[in-house]
Amino acid sequence: MATSLLLPDSTFEDHYSIADLAKQWRISRESVRLLILDEPGVIRLSLGRTSMCRYSVPASVARRIHTRLTSPVATSNSGRKAA
Repeated sequence: MATSLLLPDSTFEDHYSIADLAKQWRISRESVRLLILDEPGVIRLSLGRTSMCRYSVPASVARRIHTRLTSPVATSNSGRKAA
């Protein structure tokens, strides 16, 4: 069985929905959706033939995103430290 060298196995971790994370982090669901959209490890579930989908975010990925958001050394696009 091949394992990923980049991502830990998140099969048996707790998984969170966008609504769960929005409530925990006290931000809008749209903000959470934008944060997880291209995040490695997030599971995207298509719902039938429609364009709708549901996201499942493993606890390790949620922790990684939250840590990145609360990091005191965040930088802006210009490379300068954020105020």
